[in-house]
Amino acid sequence: MALNDIREYLAVLEQQGLVRRVTEEVDASWEIGCMVKWGFQAFDEKDRFGFLFDNVKGTDIPVATGALGASEAAYAVGLGVEPHEINAKWEEALLNPIAPVMVDNALCQEVIIDGDDVDLGALPIPVWTPGKDAAPYITAIVVTRDAVTDVQNYGIYRTQVLGPNRAVGNMSPGRQGYQCIKSWHDRGEAAPVAFVIGAEPAMYYAAVTTLPFAVDEATLAGGLKQEALEQVKGHSVDLRIPARTEIVIEGFIHPGEMAEEGPFGEFAGYMGPVGERPVIRITAITHRQNPVFYGLASQMPPSESTTMQSLTNAGQLLKVLRHDLGEATVADAIIDKTFGGLLAHAIIAVRPGAPGNGKRIGRLVASISPCKRVTVVDHDVDIRDQEHLNWAMNSHYDPARDTVIIDDVFVPMHMDPSVRIRGGNTEPGSKIVVDATSSIDAGDISIPDRAIMEKAMTSWTKAGLPEITIPKRLRMRLDRA
Repeated sequence: MALNDIREYLAVLEQQGLVRRVTEEVDASWEIGCMVKWGFQAFDEKDRFGFLFDNVKGTDIPVATGALGASEAAYAVGLGVEPHEINAKWEEALLNPIAPVMVDNALCQEVIIDGDDVDLGALPIPVWTPGKDAAPYITAIVVTRDAVTDVQNYGIYRTQVLGPNRAVGNMSPGRQGYQCIKSWHDRGEAAPVAFVIGAEPAMYYAAVTTLPFAVDEATLAGGLKQEALEQVKGHSVDLRIPARTEIVIEGFIHPGEMAEEGPFGEFAGYMGPVGERPVIRITAITHRQNPVFYGLASQMPPSESTTMQSLTNAGQLLKVLRHDLGEATVADAIIDKTFGGLLAHAIIAVRPGAPGNGKRIGRLVASISPCKRVTVVDHDVDIRDQEHLNWAMNSHYDPARDTVIIDDVFVPMHMDPSVRIRGGNTEPGSKIVVDATSSIDAGDISIPDRAIMEKAMTSWTKAGLPEITIPKRLRMRLDRA
């Protein structure tokens, strides 16, 4: 079962060495942002960990970051599964969502601050790219609600602090949060908004999916937990808030109130531009007793946010291919750990099908996902093992025969650093599909069959050689031998 709050999650990670506690005093204006960059940029994924900063300058609120997406292992803990079960968990949750339930009392409202007492400066909101970001940024789940349908949206939108009770959010046209806000403004009314900081892991993972507009991500969080998510009515806004959240910031976005937002370090690894975005007037801050502030770390990939989005959207892509589109030959899918909504590399494993099946599946993935590169390999290739992928590419892929270039692809302005912008207009982008499935009979693979290899294991042991842990790629090769 998934964990019920962020404290349980951090405690389990710490027991497993996947979170490191820092007791020395740190400054949220520069040290936290820099230290989490060291953690993601200097370590291989298997060695990465999240952070819990106990002693933050100027506050008694600890700051946690980097944990939800430290690695596949840390992410899997939040779902209550083993790493190899992540995709299956997503398929199950997407097929079996569970509606949330309302409660009257909630941990997130043990302390209520409103009116003139509201002060964002009392929270340890980090500067994530010190010296380059415009200000401290809230990187949390943003809750909005459609004024007509009453359906809520949970998304991750960076939000720049402007002052004690004002912020500006990167909710741009085309995003579901923006559509919710517009539904209120079209009626001449202020739109309610809430920032959920330190929710239970399932809610964070659900919030980074790309679901149809009419689907409430809280139902998906319930599917991930296999039980209904508890919600409570906001203190100053008519929104349904995850009840086990650490801190909630509530407010309204009034029609026509805009301010400059940015620059901010973006998922692609470059500083995002400055633009006009909606202003949020903060009306209340509620929190648990002795809360933990959780901030999502993004910027240069690999990062916490890109790892979360890659793992989440791979599971969603697999579900769509298998269940919505009926592609029975699709065996597995991954997205590389740079996915932030665009630009990443999707790798799809397929079972044998009709001639040209690899290219057909590759084109399909390119058309239904924002991934820039799509590689298709046989089902008996371990798509999580770079050595095995390299072998498949070298032995199965002919560039002239097996490459598909898809041109005239629309890319939102400033989202893809490789796309040129001329005269204020974004030129079309492109995608590539690589079919690295086996298209000819190359003969037997050059590994002895399983019986002989297992017999040789006895000789290996007698010789006193180190104990062997058989990698997945070798198990797959032995299955073919």
